[in-house]
Amino acid sequence: MTAKAQSNPTDFIINTGNRTKIGESILKLTMILCSLVAVGVTIGIVLSLVVEAIEFFKKIPITEFLFSTEWSPQTALRTDQVAAEGKFGVIPLFTGTLLISAIAMVVATPLGLASAIFLAEYASKRSRDVIKPMLEILAGIPTVVYGFFAALTVAPFIRWTGSSVGLEVASESALAAGLVMGIMIVPLISSLSDDVINAVPQAMRDASMGLGATQAETIRQVILPAAIPGIAGSLLLAASRAIGETMIVVMAAGLAANLTANPLDAVTTITAQIVALLTGDQEFDSAKTLSAFALGLLLFMATLLLNYFSLRIVKKYREQYD
Repeated sequence: MTAKAQSNPTDFIINTGNRTKIGESILKLTMILCSLVAVGVTIGIVLSLVVEAIEFFKKIPITEFLFSTEWSPQTALRTDQVAAEGKFGVIPLFTGTLLISAIAMVVATPLGLASAIFLAEYASKRSRDVIKPMLEILAGIPTVVYGFFAALTVAPFIRWTGSSVGLEVASESALAAGLVMGIMIVPLISSLSDDVINAVPQAMRDASMGLGATQAETIRQVILPAAIPGIAGSLLLAASRAIGETMIVVMAAGLAANLTANPLDAVTTITAQIVALLTGDQEFDSAKTLSAFALGLLLFMATLLLNYFSLRIVKKYREQYD
């Protein structure tokens, strides 16, 4: 009778190790491919903007685009018409974008930080379970709904209030768009800041309380300084979100390219003009249509610089806790 061959345990371990290495290699390759896709998409976006922006700057000098104070891209159909080349000064659009974003951040920063501190430090578990989902619901509302709210409720209220005290308020104003946009980005600041504050070690709270500090003093002198990197990141991320908003601006602030710092006047932003320029039956190779790509490149560069400074701020003030 022939004895059955015994399997070698060493061979089993070797085969298992080989399968594990193959699986890790496949997983590593998959992650590399996903990263390359993300990098490739970013490069494609940049190239598409740069190529078309170069075509625009062949028609319109870059100095006029960056330093002119008039924006009127309605190019004429015939060369003998007045203003046949149009006006492509980006300064009114840039100032309008900054004005509305500044109003939004003035509204959203105290509301977002206050709600985050309350949820993290003062609210009971029952209150937190109710308030936090309600705040996050605001983040899921479509921006067009915010636009309707701004155009039909906030803007008329601001106009009525201004008229009652003798102020002249435009039917579409930067203030209306900025207020509603600030409400829209409150959940972003609140949610991110809440997570950052909760990440501060409990030992730091206990040590502060043990030294006789009150809860308010602990929040002001211990928790907030420790959470500054994350809070700064959340604020700059919210600012980027405000800069890129379109629908609220179109519906509440209008499309008038006014160079003004008065929040009661109608203004427009870069994103709103990009939407206006790329709609309609204008020829694609016209200066009017190509200016949208130049605006997109400018907005991309501004957002890139904002993100760069946010990373520098986070890196500068980051502290390591054991």
